Amino acid sequence: MFSGSLVALITPFAEGQVDYETLRELVDFQINSGIDGIVPVGTTGESPTLSHEEHQEVIRVVVEEVDGRVPVIAGAGSNSTAEALKLTRFAKEVGADATLQVAPYYNKPTQEGLYQHFATIAAEVDLPMIIYNIPGRCVVNIEPRTLVELAKIENIVAVKEASGQLDQVSEIATRTNLTILSGDDSLTLPIASVGGQGVISVVANIVPTDVKAFTDAILVGDFATARQWHNKLFALGKALLSLATNPIPIKAAMAQLHMASEEVRLPLVPLAAAKKEILANILTEYGLLA
Repeated sequence: MFSGSLVALITPFAEGQVDYETLRELVDFQINSGIDGIVPVGTTGESPTLSHEEHQEVIRVVVEEVDGRVPVIAGAGSNSTAEALKLTRFAKEVGADATLQVAPYYNKPTQEGLYQHFATIAAEVDLPMIIYNIPGRCVVNIEPRTLVELAKIENIVAVKEASGQLDQVSEIATRTNLTILSGDDSLTLPIASVGGQGVISVVANIVPTDVKAFTDAILVGDFATARQWHNKLFALGKALLSLATNPIPIKAAMAQLHMASEEVRLPLVPLAAAKKEILANILTEYGLLA
């Protein structure tokens, strides 16, 4: 249910407000392009600068627009367990199929604290959970030994791995039955080589059909075709996570493709002009711009 191509959906803004009309259009574009699942209000969805009310409304609107056509995995994580519980309960109430739970950021919990955080949410809300490990954002790594214990909890079903450590991914794959999803577009194929089963993708915001073809090849074990897709997607996927902090580059790309505004909220700022030119060249080379 949670493998394949899942899009880390942006939250579009217009004059400082969430642009719900464009949000619905982006959801339909993804579904019509064959995406396997939609992940709103994660890192790419700018959850840190959405109010609690906006966060909940984005989840509600996405669930409503999807209308059961694909799974919705709602971003519901927080560095406060109580706040994550509130968001997770809301996601269940409005019909989300699962939640994405990021490691608590800034307060640097111990491994026992991480276990208790995720275990508490899983016990309180009967909804499938994908744990999100991204040490570069959270300053703490969810170690394999902790995931081994969390995997024993029935509704903890998957992990989004963005640690960049293939040895860690291998250990998770060999010691748990969790579905492993890449958290970095450029590492989807390497992670698949040691047991990954898809990606929660930033680049899928603009090329969902290609990401779907890529993960379809992975899931049937056609790694020759998967490598061709990796080679095609690599420069674009890498640029979207290296030209500036995500989601600045993907929003700039979507603006150049007339899909959504480039608007982000402070402390994020739009992509610098020189880097927009670099991005335009990459989009042109890919065949997305004339």
